[in-house]
Amino acid sequence: MPFAPLDRRVALIGLSTALLAGCKAGAPAPLGPASLDTSRLAGGFESLRVRAAPAAFGFGVALMGGGPQWVSDATARFPLQSVFKAFLAAAALAMVDAGQLKLAEPMVLTAQDRAFGWDPLTEAWRGPSITLPVVDLIALAVQKSDNTAADAVMKRIGGPAAVTAWLRGKGIADISVDRYETEIQPEVLGMGPFQPQWSDNRAWTTARNAVPPETREAATNSYLADPRDTATLAATLDFLTRLAAGQLLSPASTHLLLRLMTDSRSGEHRLKAGLPADAKLAHKTGTSTTDLGLTPATNDIGVVTLASGRRFAVAAYLAGSTATEAVRERLIADAARLAVSCVS
Repeated sequence: MPFAPLDRRVALIGLSTALLAGCKAGAPAPLGPASLDTSRLAGGFESLRVRAAPAAFGFGVALMGGGPQWVSDATARFPLQSVFKAFLAAAALAMVDAGQLKLAEPMVLTAQDRAFGWDPLTEAWRGPSITLPVVDLIALAVQKSDNTAADAVMKRIGGPAAVTAWLRGKGIADISVDRYETEIQPEVLGMGPFQPQWSDNRAWTTARNAVPPETREAATNSYLADPRDTATLAATLDFLTRLAAGQLLSPASTHLLLRLMTDSRSGEHRLKAGLPADAKLAHKTGTSTTDLGLTPATNDIGVVTLASGRRFAVAAYLAGSTATEAVRERLIADAARLAVSCVS
């Protein structure tokens, strides 16, 4: 059956016709010379790293146009969580560019496709099935971090391996997308394979609480050490700078993805909170469930445009934190503030 209009909880920003109409061709105008004070960046980050302990805090900044970049750790890999949805969207839009997928293509989702009860799409579900165009599902995944939408798009384009293969084809070697959301999230908590009834929040919570705490803790620690669904800072910055420069997708697809990332309302207290009020941020957050006082991942990556016209990419990955959400988000905001002070 057709999908009833989404309610306010799923109020998407600029979908379907509006998005397609707004996809303007043309590459961004080249910027003038810019500089990045890497010494100041490294010195200022040290206090943030200490504040983050015992969590691992990774942070990186890169100027556009092949300018200098700085990363706090050149080799560490960080769990992505929903940050991967930016890579997924790019891979899907690359198929659109290649004529292998259409933004208006209708996709029928049944109850078996529902992921978690906290997804906006699942909350608004009416009837045995829904039909949405690909562009709406991409928008839900990017702007609302909707797992049901993300898994549906991922399945349509060939699964996690297809996303990683597209990244490798673009020369981005240190980002790996390996699992569906319905695979990752239960594994983090030691819950076993996803069950359809877990799309109900109460059923999910009951199933999670049935897992002994020591099993959940061991599963979370294994997740933090797992190289799957992770990225390095440098690879993340490479993706962001090349996306913003129009080197990964067509002009129309580049414009669409950056617009979705800019219009997103998620992460208001992370990178965005550390930027000047007149700055623009095209970004994607990623956040894991907090369990037993531990949050495996609190992330935010994006492209910043200052009022001066300076543009730079920034990546913040916080792994294995025992701090509250407010403390974690303030740390990322302070890192963004530091980055702005180092760009001129």
